[in-house]
Amino acid sequence: MERNRERILTSKRIVVKIGTSSLMKADGTVNYQQFDRLAYVLSSLNKAGKEIVLVSSGAIGVGMDKLFLSERPKTIRGQQAVAAVGQSEMMNLYSRFFSHYNQTVGQVLLTRDVVEFPESQKNVTNTFETLISMGIIPVVNENDTVAVDELEHETKFGDNDQLSAIVAVITKADLLIMLSDVEGFFDKNPTKHADATLYQVLHEVGEEEMARAGGEGSSFGTGGMQTKLKAASHLLAHQQSMVLAKSEDPNILFEILAGKEIGTYFTPRQDV
Repeated sequence: MERNRERILTSKRIVVKIGTSSLMKADGTVNYQQFDRLAYVLSSLNKAGKEIVLVSSGAIGVGMDKLFLSERPKTIRGQQAVAAVGQSEMMNLYSRFFSHYNQTVGQVLLTRDVVEFPESQKNVTNTFETLISMGIIPVVNENDTVAVDELEHETKFGDNDQLSAIVAVITKADLLIMLSDVEGFFDKNPTKHADATLYQVLHEVGEEEMARAGGEGSSFGTGGMQTKLKAASHLLAHQQSMVLAKSEDPNILFEILAGKEIGTYFTPRQDV
């Protein structure tokens, strides 16, 4: 274990974020095995004394599968309708798979305005604290069904990478683990450059890092590497930490929390 990851060993409250592409197969169908693996790992961690919050994308992806759609709707209202179907189905899947491991989950849907106003943020924080104290894992997603086009800039987080960072801040999490379809943050695109080098640790996210993170995300999700760096930057500004790692096997969470040098660790400089 690297010295700069010692703090991870004592992390108790952990926010785990998983993206749509990590929950869906390449053919657009739901990856049920991934739901099951994630439920097993998070249930095990919760029962071992960790306080787990799951931020999960996937409503539109699951909704498209449920409705047999081959393409994501182009209109806002079309996306909202698919998200309404998908969110219900996704929570049904989480509830079903977590129940296999005797773990209860609770749905928390958020919009940006809720966390920006002190009174509503306090209410949301109280909800998180109560669920966690009851041993329940909150499953968080953006409430895509209520954000309309003309209010989008006021109500939407933009993507669940940003949402997961905000949730980590308001819950005072010890660590955010962002599971993605990439192994971490590289100095160049690893799919195009064989000599790309993975950053093991970063203490700040500046213009140089953002410039290196250009490019779009997968066909399912809305986030790319830039949104992940923005989330990391938000956490660093609040003296909190984040690990960005590949989501192919959720068992990787056990290794990350054991302090193994996996993915990219964004942490304030005074931690080293």
